[in-house]
Amino acid sequence: MATPRLFRLKAEVAPAPSGPMAQSLPVAKIRVDTGVFHLDQLYDYIVPEKLSQSALTGVRVQVPFGGRETEGIITSRVAQPDRAGELKTITKIISPHAVATEDTLNLFEKAAQLYCCNPWDLIRSAIPPRVASVDRSLKVVEAPRTTQRSATSPVFYTFSPFFPSQKQMIKIVRGVEKSGSVLIVAPDENDVEKLVEVLSASFENVFALTSSLSREDRYRNFLQLQRLPSSIVVGTRSAVFAPVNNLATLIIYKESASDHFELRSPGWNTSTIAKLRSENECLSLIYTGFSPSLTAAYEIDQKKMKFVSQRFQVEARAFSPSDGALLPGRIFPEIKKALKSGAVLFVAPRKGYGNALLCAHCRNAAHCDCGGRLGVASKSGAPTCVHCGVSHPHWKCRFCGRDKQFLAGRGIDRAAEEISRAFPGYPVLISAGEVIKNSVESKPSLVLATPGAQPEIPGGYAAVVILDGMRFFAHTDINGQERARELIFETASLIQEKGQVLLVLDEVHPIIAALARWNVATLLKRELGERQELELPPYVTSAVLVMDAVTVPQILSGLKKALAEGRIPASTRIYGPTILPKTQAKIVLHVSHDHWPELGKVLHELQRRRSISKKDLLTLRINPYSL
Repeated sequence: MATPRLFRLKAEVAPAPSGPMAQSLPVAKIRVDTGVFHLDQLYDYIVPEKLSQSALTGVRVQVPFGGRETEGIITSRVAQPDRAGELKTITKIISPHAVATEDTLNLFEKAAQLYCCNPWDLIRSAIPPRVASVDRSLKVVEAPRTTQRSATSPVFYTFSPFFPSQKQMIKIVRGVEKSGSVLIVAPDENDVEKLVEVLSASFENVFALTSSLSREDRYRNFLQLQRLPSSIVVGTRSAVFAPVNNLATLIIYKESASDHFELRSPGWNTSTIAKLRSENECLSLIYTGFSPSLTAAYEIDQKKMKFVSQRFQVEARAFSPSDGALLPGRIFPEIKKALKSGAVLFVAPRKGYGNALLCAHCRNAAHCDCGGRLGVASKSGAPTCVHCGVSHPHWKCRFCGRDKQFLAGRGIDRAAEEISRAFPGYPVLISAGEVIKNSVESKPSLVLATPGAQPEIPGGYAAVVILDGMRFFAHTDINGQERARELIFETASLIQEKGQVLLVLDEVHPIIAALARWNVATLLKRELGERQELELPPYVTSAVLVMDAVTVPQILSGLKKALAEGRIPASTRIYGPTILPKTQAKIVLHVSHDHWPELGKVLHELQRRRSISKKDLLTLRINPYSL
């Protein structure tokens, strides 16, 4: 007979008793990280008396939600809840330090309305992860409060040539830092490092706030900003939300840079968030750059933004390209003359060696079996598919059967070979790809760089050469011209006072005259006129919906029906669908600025209903960098 086994009792963990509720303002309104798009409202929770002193606005707490414990942020304390019924209780205080103020919480709400998203999507980007050791090392202080200030109009400052833009920021910061703290948002971490280095030599309490910092340093800097009476903060995109004590001025550095657009959902833009924050907290708002974006130019044209620019005379010359040569014949004497007095910077539009391989006989493009184009990585390298990576050492043209190659798309490595042969005896320095130089020695040399990797040099370059200039203006996306203007003006600013800007470009191109007078206004007015005539951004608000191709007919039909029935504004125009890779498609919507709030509510409700019915959310971008 089998021996009966003993019963084993099932163990369950019971929550610790929370004790009595707080005597004063016992209910907390909490923004909860639900992880669900449509559950984006504030939730009421009971504040236990034992946590009452720590449960302040902006403090992170742990709360029960949907059968699990999750994180939330207290937005306010009230005496009575908004709804009847039993309320759950805050489990614990995650950190006693406030990570948001009433103003920044309000900013999250307004930005979420604009970008049709859950506010926690913005909070996740704005607030760094907690580090317990940092929490223990800092004393708890009250969250900073906004100082009442009068509203001011935004200002755009253009950078001048012959002087590094980082050092020009010293004058701008010095003009505003007496009013209170200054927050500078730069497009990338390289710019942040340069700005911190330059500003630290002239000011005290300069902090960096980027994702490249260690978790401890980033979180410590984030909390320190609330403790100092005045500071200068330099950070990348997410720093635009930072709760800085006594903040008076917000500066967007290189305003037209594409890196100011967040890649992750909901794809917000620092300039737009800065404008919302400036209006919300009455901050002075300053934009800087070599050439304003068209959005900023629109604000200037509408008299909503002041434009501050100085006129300079810059020696700029164009040399029309001929016979596919990298350098036209007439440009050689100018480069040789410049090399006698210093270094010459060449900016090439592409990295690598040869980006487009053609048959030298019939000029047909070389393709791989997978359909991808073939490129050449080095002088002796075999053609390789840029898509699948397969090498073709015995390539032959599939049209005429010959094997003679012609490189149509020169990369910077190929350009370096040709330039070094044209000007022998000078050292060649390359700044591109994984090897980017921040600065080079001030001596006669040939410096080649790709866009964004131009090294600085003490005293400036004797000449700057823009290779294959038309390539910079040939991009098909809507902001291609804007990007080319900023790049060329920024590169031209690196010359000496008596230096030259030499462009391999048609002599009639309007960028030449704009450089010579250091005035981009004419180019901006021309492009704004074209955008207005075509009713394109910035004269309208745009929204881009990306979805699976099988979903397109249903969404497109619903939008057209809503337009016909008057449920979305009559000014709405629907474009598409456009087929994208990976079986996706997009629909583009344009609507007048005045009618955007109505359309925004409809798009937000569309996302909520898809979330409720457990369908995949559409990828929604409001005023994206590129259409």
